[in-house]
Amino acid sequence: MSTGDMYTDGEYLKHNPTWDVEDAPWKAGLIHAMMEKNAIHPATICEVGCGCGEILLQLQKQLPPTTILTGYEISPQAHELCKTRANDRLTFCLKNYCKETSAPCDLILLIDVIEHLEDYFQFLREVKPKSRYKILHIPLEMFVLAVIHQQFLLGQRKKVGHLHYFSKDIALQMLRDLGYDILDYHYTAGYSLNREYGIKDKLLKIPRALFYPVFPDFTVRVFGGYSLLVLVRS
Repeated sequence: MSTGDMYTDGEYLKHNPTWDVEDAPWKAGLIHAMMEKNAIHPATICEVGCGCGEILLQLQKQLPPTTILTGYEISPQAHELCKTRANDRLTFCLKNYCKETSAPCDLILLIDVIEHLEDYFQFLREVKPKSRYKILHIPLEMFVLAVIHQQFLLGQRKKVGHLHYFSKDIALQMLRDLGYDILDYHYTAGYSLNREYGIKDKLLKIPRALFYPVFPDFTVRVFGGYSLLVLVRS
């Protein structure tokens, strides 16, 4: 079975029935804040791997009413969820965005996407000419405790289909290697969202909260629980 099958045969939906809809307002807020900070005001936005479409819907509420948003998704199950969120300026396509020959836009969103792809280098090369700006959200799952406790990484692979694991430095160097100009980046504290991951995760919130204000890089590299939000220019 191909690693991509889980998104088309319903396996991903079985393990993730909400398709992370509960995280969408938080992610949309992060995206909008980065756009505002860097004076990025796109007329057209595409999200590749948009899932249930809720991030785009939440983002639309914070943008001018003239902004056109389009979500691309390869999962039929996710696309069905997207349909309930469509409106006159927000549309969804059950298509592989890389195979679209005439779908350029001002800003591409790649939110928790590249870790799922077998060949994310080729993907990032293919989308590079399709927009001037891109915002990526990349989970930072290569941290000390994850390497020690291998069941975490194996669980991420089985449950949510993560094939690659990143640290901040690896993610940024990968983007530089591909010729992207990094304009801005910062950590995002996904661990702080209201999720029930068990007693171990609750205990880890203590050192994360204590150490991060003083030693952010050390905290992320040792205890995990963070992602990286990156704005790049092609």
